Amino acid sequence: MKETYIKELQQIHPVNPVLIEGLPGLGLVGKIAMRYLIKQLKAQKIAYLYSPHFPYFVIVNKKGNVRLLRGTFYFWKNPQEDANDLILFTGDSQSQTIEGQYEIADCLLEYAEKNHVHTLVTIGGYRMETNDKPKVFVAATSKATIEKSVAAGASLSVSGSPIVGTAGLILGLSRFKKIDALCLLGETRGYIPDPLSAKSVLEILKNTFNFDVDLAGLTDEIVRAEKMVARLQAIEVKRASQAEEIKKEDEKKTTYIS
Repeated sequence: MKETYIKELQQIHPVNPVLIEGLPGLGLVGKIAMRYLIKQLKAQKIAYLYSPHFPYFVIVNKKGNVRLLRGTFYFWKNPQEDANDLILFTGDSQSQTIEGQYEIADCLLEYAEKNHVHTLVTIGGYRMETNDKPKVFVAATSKATIEKSVAAGASLSVSGSPIVGTAGLILGLSRFKKIDALCLLGETRGYIPDPLSAKSVLEILKNTFNFDVDLAGLTDEIVRAEKMVARLQAIEVKRASQAEEIKKEDEKKTTYIS
């Protein structure tokens, strides 16, 4: 394999399609959001994306079979007349090279163009320590799209903040394909999977594009994540306490020579 390519499993004929991308990143916000959305909507698998820029190992399943790392496209037909059908994209990893980031983003945009996508959404995490409901920041290629997301509950992205990886590059490259694009970034600590942030993003997403999905199923994941954070914080407090005790003992043993 010398370059990124897409293997189509079946042709689709979407109506007013919106393509939504969520790859692993800070807090796995995009990955969790997409995995949940695909499951709840019972979206149909339609294509794979393979690239030599993914990490160089294979995934082994329970039966011992192996496969290359890949991205996967899914399709959901909106039952409402003249509403947006959804093309959903997620994967095992982001590219490990700069040129690969550009190549994969461009390949994804070509697939979007082929399927007459006029709006594309990327999902990611925004590093921020917060004990409240995570905010969702929006950046987009058009004023109308920004206003639509803000009306749905998002906040404007901080000026000058870079959006790293596929989520950001797609916005920059989408102009060349004349595709409107927006990025939704959920606040997250970033160091553990964050389903609470993913839930905040999905709330904005469904309100922006007027489709219905029950988010109650994320509750168990959120509880598990909060317990993990509490354990990590307790470990950190204990470590800091031990470090302070060691420091005090060392100070007692210190001999000063005048």
